[in-house]
Amino acid sequence: MVAETHGPSPKGLLCNAGAGAAAGVLAATFVCPLDVIKTRLQVHGLPQLTNANIKGSVIVGSLEQIFQKEGLRGMYRGLAPTVLALLPNWAVYFTIYDQLKSFLGADDANHQLSIGANMLAASGAGAATTIATNPLWVVKTRLQTQGVRVGVVPYKSTLSALRIIAHKEGIRGLYSGLVPALAGISHVAIQFPLYEKIKTYLAERNNTTMDRLGASDVALASSVSKIFASTLTYPHEVVRSRLQEQGHHSAKRYSGVVDCVKKVLQQEGIPGFYRGCATNLLRTTPAAVITFTSFEMIHRFLITSFPPDPHHQPLRR
Repeated sequence: MVAETHGPSPKGLLCNAGAGAAAGVLAATFVCPLDVIKTRLQVHGLPQLTNANIKGSVIVGSLEQIFQKEGLRGMYRGLAPTVLALLPNWAVYFTIYDQLKSFLGADDANHQLSIGANMLAASGAGAATTIATNPLWVVKTRLQTQGVRVGVVPYKSTLSALRIIAHKEGIRGLYSGLVPALAGISHVAIQFPLYEKIKTYLAERNNTTMDRLGASDVALASSVSKIFASTLTYPHEVVRSRLQEQGHHSAKRYSGVVDCVKKVLQQEGIPGFYRGCATNLLRTTPAAVITFTSFEMIHRFLITSFPPDPHHQPLRR
């Protein structure tokens, strides 16, 4: 059977998982301070900067204010659950993505899929990872915003937050924001096919194959695809963050996704759905470049160091 002989081998799956996890952690650590600012902008809007003389963007002022009030620790709030979420997130994502590509027929001579099939593979992988890691993203959002939530007893750690949310809010609390998070699958459904198409174009232009593209070409493909996908799908992140931030004892502003969308539109207009978008692009673009470029390089190293069985040929990337 073609799918059996040309699909990823067990060693290939482990290489995908290892490279994906390592790439995700590197990117998350690098951009965590920007992630904190983005989440707070999404949930609380523009901050009241204490130093009126701060010159530059809201991002610079927010970084300075967080550092002054909460120290270095404040700039890295939510990093632990982010890393805990990203370890399985990218490991599962890249693994399932390649599995689905193989299943959908990406093992012909050119290893190419149609745009529709590529979107299906990306969406399936996105749904699996979103459902698996949603509780950790809830904790990350709560940790990143608790520094500006008055009268709320702060969570002491990631595990403590998981226990408290599970005990007080149940499964519903752990999976708050899941619907808009699943809507975010549209993000990867745009990003990954575009990423593959740009790599194909660059490979043809350079008269080479996708798995031999240099780091600069991979960085270009990942940054362009990320900016395009992020801008188109950003509103769902605002809705997701606001729903996830609501705690059991807080005065709930939104009863659900539809209510949240209505209130943001009524109170803040279209700009409300793009709170923190500039910060998000400054965060996600380098994060995407780091994630995809390091994934490709680490994956190639692992494949070379631990070659799969000769009867299994890994998919070209």
